[in-house]
Amino acid sequence: MSEIAIGIDLGGTQVRAALVSADGRVLARAEDRTDAMAGPERVLAQIQALADGLAAAAGTATVVGIGVSTPGPIDTVSGITRDIPTLAGFADFPLKAELQKRFAFPVSLENDGIAAAIGEWQFGAGRGLENLVYVTVSTGIGGGVIADGRVLRGRKGMAGHVGHMSVMPDGALCPCGNKGCFEAYGSGTAFTRRAQDRAFACTETRLGAGGDAIDSRAVFAAARAGDALANDLIEEEAEILGRGFTSLLHIFSPEIVIMGGGLSHEFERLHPGIQRYITERAMPAFKDVPVMRAALGQNSGLIGAAALSFLAAEFDFSW
Repeated sequence: MSEIAIGIDLGGTQVRAALVSADGRVLARAEDRTDAMAGPERVLAQIQALADGLAAAAGTATVVGIGVSTPGPIDTVSGITRDIPTLAGFADFPLKAELQKRFAFPVSLENDGIAAAIGEWQFGAGRGLENLVYVTVSTGIGGGVIADGRVLRGRKGMAGHVGHMSVMPDGALCPCGNKGCFEAYGSGTAFTRRAQDRAFACTETRLGAGGDAIDSRAVFAAARAGDALANDLIEEEAEILGRGFTSLLHIFSPEIVIMGGGLSHEFERLHPGIQRYITERAMPAFKDVPVMRAALGQNSGLIGAAALSFLAAEFDFSW
């Protein structure tokens, strides 16, 4: 009898769920718009409804568990969410215990960045490697680290918040409350904000022409059409990402850096600038580490969440 797991990716906008096979294939999926401001009971009911629907579709396969990927910070040792700014009522909330009440099979809980790193490590661009850093560049910047063939967890399971290393002393305010974080400069949100500010002050750009919205997609589209400001903005973003990735190379010495998240859709455009910065600024022993796009795309966290259940069953969480 085959074994499958249910992966849940809980976000502030959507709750996504999937049935995933032991070899990382998505067999079925479902999603719902997160009722983010309705409180934990409503969100947990959404998770349960999606998971129950998928479990009913599992047929004769055995569901080994459910893995839940969630924004952080989250104490995965105690199963308590310390604060999820995009979800009302989740400060100091016993998420794992409350989820376990709703399911007959084991529940695993993980920060979304680490879950995505696990997904890429087990089934994606990092398969077969023992050392990697995964960085998601989207609304914010998050990540996860695999070191010496193990998930790097740290105190309370909260390692890997790579978006909150400081890259600019007393710099721009970050959503975390600190100033100068990598996220405050390199995230998709920061990239969009820079584009809006610079377009407003520039008379020779197509960005915002005719009242069109200025977002990351608009910037890359304008760059493809030859817009000078858009191309400058992209080069600046690539340099910022290169700066952050170079620090991660020096800290963790990975075999590969994997970039996921919304901005990774434009990886081919960003990669030359990222690599240029690494070539110029990394110490010689680190210059040859490749930066690659996440192979699982937007499913890295979803598949990684399901992989938690297989890993827990196999290694009893000693990994």
